[in-house]
Amino acid sequence: MAEARKPRYNFGLLVTPGDTSSAVNSDNSLSAVNPHVLVSQFNRFGASTSGGSVSKTPGVASSTTPLAATSSTSGARAKETPCLTARSSRTYSLPSQSRTTPGLELNTSRTPGFASTSSRTPGPASASSTSRTPAPFVRGVGRTPGFTSSLSRTPGWTSGQTRTPASSCRRTAGSSSINTTTATPAQQQQSVIVAIVEGRGQARGEIGMASIDLKKPELIVSQFSDTQTYVRVMTKLQILQPLEIIMPSTVCDSGNMTKLFKLISDQFQGTNISTVQRKYFNESKGLQYIKHLCVAEYKTVEMEVNAKYYCLATTAALLKYIEFIQNVVFAPNSLKVVFRGSEQTMMLDIGTATNLELIQNIGDIKSDHTLYGILNYTKTPMGARMLRSNILQPPSDLETITLRQDCVTELTENEEMFYNLQSVLSRFVDVDHLLSLCVQIPKQENIKTADSRITCVIYLKHTLELVEPLQAALNDSTNQLFKAYHSCLGDARFSAVLEKLQTVIHADTRYQKGTLNMRTQKCFAVKPNINGLLDVARRTYTEIVDDIAEMVKQLSEKHNLPLKISYNSTRGFFIQMYSGKDNTVAMSSLPSVFIKVAKVKSTLNFTTADLIKMNDRINESLNEIYLMTNIVVTELMTEIREHIGCLYKLTECVAVLDMLVSFAHACTLGEYVRPEFTDTLAIKQGRHPILEKISAEPPVPNNTYASEESNFIIITGPNMSGKSTYLKQVALLQIMAQLGSFVPAQYAAFRVANQLFTRIGFDDDIESNASTFMVEMRDVAYMLDNVTDSSLIIIDELARGTSHEEGLSICYAVCERLISLKAFTFFVTHFLQLTKLADLYPNVENYCLEVQQSSEKKDGRISLSYSHVLTKGSTKAKHYGIQLAESTTMPKPVIDKAKEIVQKLTEQDRAESRESAEHRQERAEFKLVTRLIQVARNSRLDGDGLRSYLQSLRSQYFKECGIPEE
Repeated sequence: MAEARKPRYNFGLLVTPGDTSSAVNSDNSLSAVNPHVLVSQFNRFGASTSGGSVSKTPGVASSTTPLAATSSTSGARAKETPCLTARSSRTYSLPSQSRTTPGLELNTSRTPGFASTSSRTPGPASASSTSRTPAPFVRGVGRTPGFTSSLSRTPGWTSGQTRTPASSCRRTAGSSSINTTTATPAQQQQSVIVAIVEGRGQARGEIGMASIDLKKPELIVSQFSDTQTYVRVMTKLQILQPLEIIMPSTVCDSGNMTKLFKLISDQFQGTNISTVQRKYFNESKGLQYIKHLCVAEYKTVEMEVNAKYYCLATTAALLKYIEFIQNVVFAPNSLKVVFRGSEQTMMLDIGTATNLELIQNIGDIKSDHTLYGILNYTKTPMGARMLRSNILQPPSDLETITLRQDCVTELTENEEMFYNLQSVLSRFVDVDHLLSLCVQIPKQENIKTADSRITCVIYLKHTLELVEPLQAALNDSTNQLFKAYHSCLGDARFSAVLEKLQTVIHADTRYQKGTLNMRTQKCFAVKPNINGLLDVARRTYTEIVDDIAEMVKQLSEKHNLPLKISYNSTRGFFIQMYSGKDNTVAMSSLPSVFIKVAKVKSTLNFTTADLIKMNDRINESLNEIYLMTNIVVTELMTEIREHIGCLYKLTECVAVLDMLVSFAHACTLGEYVRPEFTDTLAIKQGRHPILEKISAEPPVPNNTYASEESNFIIITGPNMSGKSTYLKQVALLQIMAQLGSFVPAQYAAFRVANQLFTRIGFDDDIESNASTFMVEMRDVAYMLDNVTDSSLIIIDELARGTSHEEGLSICYAVCERLISLKAFTFFVTHFLQLTKLADLYPNVENYCLEVQQSSEKKDGRISLSYSHVLTKGSTKAKHYGIQLAESTTMPKPVIDKAKEIVQKLTEQDRAESRESAEHRQERAEFKLVTRLIQVARNSRLDGDGLRSYLQSLRSQYFKECGIPEE
């Protein structure tokens, strides 16, 4: 096994070990608890206890702060500020910087206490050139055979071992000198530095990455969701082949390496790994860097990364490191900054996730009226996190999507398998958190850490015992993915770890609800006769519990009161008595021996001086038990830690299975259909998935069609006719389909989209001093810069924040730019002049939401009747804005004047262009060609069916040309 590599320098951040005491479900009061019976379940450490199956997902304590509506995914930003609360054992203040934006540029020649690590002229480095390197940043090790070891003890740095060649060597990249080691000729060409950070708590699995090539002024930032195997991280690093990787110092504190750190260390042994203090991964500084350094042509990247915490954090650490260690300083507005998400996933920006209410409801942040809320039937925390990350970053790999659909199909058809999986999954604890507890090594041992480790072992045993039932639930599966997971769950390491646990841990020890139950489980977790002192301590504990039971029994007989023992985590053991309806009489009649009387509903809770002393003795005895148990458990954890890798496979397996079962559950509750994937977007009677769940009446279904022949859809209609709802419906169904879920429709076919852009809403941005119109223009600029032929674009009423003439002109120009692409675009507008684009471009289609204007006037007003049905053509409703205003309390003279003015304006613009016969024929030819191409690509018709369809195309062509078919 390869030796774990330590960073060359590590400025130790003291991270408080995780407190798992809160992981145990605590009941504030457990009435009618007989501790004598609880203890006797073990029959003096040997008898069996009954621990029924857990009906709900038991949760190991973790940070579960809800996530704000995002990124995402990909880019979702956690409400918590991850990793910035760690206490540092040393504080290093960076020198102030003159004549620059604070924190963005370093004047290395005049910075007191810092000496440049490179000379002005590239050449061999002198020994003194690194004697005053800034303390906050540390260089890592590159393990290369044949290197001689030297020990650097530069003042102000934490001493660490470095591996450098016998002769000091300096590598140059362009005009910047890189003070690092050389290993192989291939490495001499490397000049990419990468910073990586991983989220914690609820955002675990969210990866931020920033990379820069010292030979090329291009900063690439990424944020994406990854699994516990970190496939995407490793793929990106494999492509970049970095010279150096920067990570927070918390990844390897006290030798406790995270999974990601160890994986990178093992896979990239010739790459230096440097650690910096976590406080330098600062999102606000990262955004300042991008605003200050980004060249004007790429300023739209600011909007994309504005709310992506992790990529901004890595940007700050990377650029600060380069300035102080590599002495590379970039001029303002000179750096190309590019955001690149994860490969084979649909990119969703933070605005899209917010507008579509994917994770968080806009009106009520606590509401589950979101896409996540309607699909979340998961039973485990891992499954919920997997679902969330997939919604924010749906896969765009067709093979992955199809494989998931096959799984959902099998689960909906095989009811027994569905319920078996759901039952087993509901008993899993948070395996991700369990893994973190397994690999953590506390700096000092105390009662708290001992309690945490014992709890961890119990949860680990509980989890491993579920592996076999989970595998059995997949026995009859015919699906390729389920078979792969069945094979994965058959890993011999699971049984090996469980056997090691069973040699030390009592066979009947398991997770149980309730503080007292779990305390009893932890107390008797280790088998008897393994540690003699432990057996004595547990015997003392049981004797004290017996004494408490006997004492309460004697008090009950002496005072003729119905007393019983109860327990909670605050008071310990106390006495409880049912007081009946007359509480006042009962409290006043209690003997003076009973103290600290409290009324809780219809019971009286109290204690005695002797009981308080016994509780103290119990706590002392428990502390002894925990400390001695911890000695045994620590040795056990050391033995099983070498097999811990199988748990990472387990957590990914459980998460994916839970998500797929959740999809199947959602499908069974509604009339969903399995979507197909072609080069056409075709939905028959599609329904809005969120409205279908929350509305008292089912929403009006609508058809949707877009293809290469008609990829630009202009939608018009009066206010309140349902245009925005329809747009969101199309986007949500696209996301659901790419998740691998079924969709609410009679038939659905989608084209795999690599990006989803939305421009919905009319909010201004006070923080950046941007008006509604300015925000719209930034969003559209970002779309036009990043759109591809396989993108899906949703635009709702663009350019309404400026004058009519300017707004119409901008919309016209934007539409023409998008029409020239193959992206599917749904464009809602109130500018009816835009419907003329269908006369100019054959791939433009006009649709409208039907509305009926009542000819009968009610109280002198014309009423509108909405059907919310999408039909072909532009809206026939005229002056619907005035009619809506008329339905309010606006004064009648104002309405009459508005009608008079609009009538005059309408008469001035009544000139309607007529489509020429030549143009009609060109349009018909374009549609015929694209439909023939589509048939050649995707047709599944037999000979007769294909002949009939081609005949219909021929007839439709003559009809559109306006000439007889003969």
